[in-house]
Amino acid sequence: MNKPSLRAAVGVAALVGAVALAGCNPTLRTHGYRYSDGEVPEFTPGEDNEATVLAALGNPSTRGVFEQDTWYYITSTREYLAYLRPDTRARRIIAVRFEDDGTVASVDEYGLEDGRVIALVDRETPTRGRELTILEQLLGNVGRLPSEQFSGEQNLPGGAGGPRPDGGP
Repeated sequence: MNKPSLRAAVGVAALVGAVALAGCNPTLRTHGYRYSDGEVPEFTPGEDNEATVLAALGNPSTRGVFEQDTWYYITSTREYLAYLRPDTRARRIIAVRFEDDGTVASVDEYGLEDGRVIALVDRETPTRGRELTILEQLLGNVGRLPSEQFSGEQNLPGGAGGPRPDGGP
């Protein structure tokens, strides 16, 4: 090989290696509530109310489903690496509970270590019959004629009970 083609081959190999390494570089993304200075303001139970929490933290990420008097501020940091499933690196949840009069009852903080892994059941309910292929579904009714063309009866919704539109039996 001469020197220009050797240099070109080395340059192409270096470019391919750089692209491959860039694809393996992890990307961190933060989702949810973003803390302005990294810390949550202190709230005094019994003194602070919904208005002071809204002024300090803004709208909550979500509210309690069954307890509407609980506000949750959620943030999570996920790491994305090439084609792999994202991995949650950090999670912080601030739960602010209010009394009936709107004052702060308690402020709790939860982290990633407080979470629980839930195993989802991936079962299917079996149905009667057989599964048709796409071709069978597309061509299944080709050549079949509706039976009411030959019998003279109409197919009424809900069965045959009830008056007929033409006044027949």
